[in-house]
Amino acid sequence: MPAVKGLSPTFIYLHADDNIVVAARNAPLGTEAPINGHVVAAKQPIDLGHKMATRAIPRGAPVKKFGQTIGFASTDIAPGTWVHTHNVEAGALTLDYAYASEIPPDPKPASGRTFQGYRRHDGRAATRNYIAVISTVNCSAYTSRLIAQAFSRELLDDYPNVDGVVPLVHKHGCAMQYGGEDHQQLNRTLAGFARHVNIAAYLLVGLGCETGQASFLAESEHLVQIDMPGRKKPELPLILNMQDVGGIRKTVEQGVATLKEMLPEVNKVRREPIPVSELILGTNCGGSDGNSGVTANPALGFASDLLIANGGTSVLAETPEIYGGEHTLTRRAVTREIGEKLIERIKWWEHYTSMFGAEINNNPSVGNKKGGLTTIYEKSLGAIAKGGTTALREVYKFAEPIRSKGFVIMDTPGYDPVSVTGLVAGGCNIVVFTTGRGSCFGCKPVPSIKIATNTPMYERMVDDMDINAGVILDGTPVEELGREIFEKIVAVAGGEQTKSEAQGVGDDEFAPWSIGPTL
Repeated sequence: MPAVKGLSPTFIYLHADDNIVVAARNAPLGTEAPINGHVVAAKQPIDLGHKMATRAIPRGAPVKKFGQTIGFASTDIAPGTWVHTHNVEAGALTLDYAYASEIPPDPKPASGRTFQGYRRHDGRAATRNYIAVISTVNCSAYTSRLIAQAFSRELLDDYPNVDGVVPLVHKHGCAMQYGGEDHQQLNRTLAGFARHVNIAAYLLVGLGCETGQASFLAESEHLVQIDMPGRKKPELPLILNMQDVGGIRKTVEQGVATLKEMLPEVNKVRREPIPVSELILGTNCGGSDGNSGVTANPALGFASDLLIANGGTSVLAETPEIYGGEHTLTRRAVTREIGEKLIERIKWWEHYTSMFGAEINNNPSVGNKKGGLTTIYEKSLGAIAKGGTTALREVYKFAEPIRSKGFVIMDTPGYDPVSVTGLVAGGCNIVVFTTGRGSCFGCKPVPSIKIATNTPMYERMVDDMDINAGVILDGTPVEELGREIFEKIVAVAGGEQTKSEAQGVGDDEFAPWSIGPTL
């Protein structure tokens, strides 16, 4: 986790080995930055989140941020000069993975903290209580959405313990190799949502002729429906295939009638105190900027450490946004084998992107670069800070069930809806999402807490942001903001609404990851 070594009115100096500083606010021409006893003046305006050279950086020399290489000078860079894509290139890194060589000690255990959650019949802890309509294929997406839309908030007023009926619809489900890797991953994702602890009951809706058959999904993933009056246990989930039922209208009618039967049973659950150790936190960053790795991400990392000290789990994702910083994680792996799992995923991504003539360094988006991020290495080193400082205990594939306690990694793309879909499918029951540019996000059935990296964006988008990490740029310690995030996690897990939930966001963010060809 990066530590702020010195704070000036305008520039932040992050590490003694750095040859840049980061602008904490817009810096006009001539703005001075005191660095280790000398002063560097900006030779041009430096925008919020962008970098300024503190000493001469010859062409080909590494550019350092967080004490790590984030790229190489593509031309000679003078002190006081703006450092960005016009004079920095990613280049190739030589990294020493040093597997399991710097395993941190376990954090001092904490106990006694609880949240007001729902205790399921199988013992798991839920933070929300939803019914889901799960479409197996895009061809049944519209029908699934119609079923869910029949349950207005007014209709659900008689069932105050039901948070809603969520349509889980997507663009896939057919034209893929039957039983192939893409099919298996889609099944794993759909099953992860079907059995998610925040889903009390669900209905599978298919067309009938697709490759991704609902019956195959249910049987291969061993899905069962909740305990309902008059049904044997265990029982396969309810499946409606439109071609068998008789088309859209009849399927909607039958689906609505079925869910109305479920509502009284789903409404019976009540919140009760549950140990914080049963929270599985999914962390994500989107619309990142140059201050993401300075404010919101390290503060979230501190909150992750607090959750782990309380016996919980924190999950880092977005493998392309680990690229270039993976050596800081392999050293923290509790075994060489776990570190090698991460590197296997990194190499898979190198191969995968090369198949399409792409580079992982293409990852920083237009908005990321406008916000001050120059290379994927810089973005990754800042993104990794979300994972805190504890030992790495496991690496999971996309949507694979998360069973370990402590700090773990899930292999997902950097694209936010897809990444969080994988995290939720894996079992995360709460999400914290940091953003510098202002991503608006929710992912039913799991609440998503949004953290702004800077104050101007927070104030501009206050209806969407839950916490302002920009206060760190004004002197608030990272640890203090981290504790605030931890308390927000506990409160939201216990039922407090997030800004995205208050606006109803989350019906359209379900996005399974398709990795194979469309046939």
